[in-house]
Amino acid sequence: MDRNEANMFFQFINKLYGQTSIILTSNKGPEDWGELLGDQAITTAILDRILHKSEVIQLNGDSYRLKYRQTIFQNV
Repeated sequence: MDRNEANMFFQFINKLYGQTSIILTSNKGPEDWGELLGDQAITTAILDRILHKSEVIQLNGDSYRLKYRQTIFQNV
């Protein structure tokens, strides 16, 4: 993301913070978001709001999409 996109994402999260529930999925852990967003200060502010009063669920293991990929294409 460029700085403008990261700032808009922060504004979006900040607007929702404390007003509604947010479900967010990512293939990157919070430790990798600084590189993704390109600005450590914005990343910290976003993660602060996202992780406050949150439940983090980590799914580890094989991807279900890849696991069942062959069976999906065999039925076509």
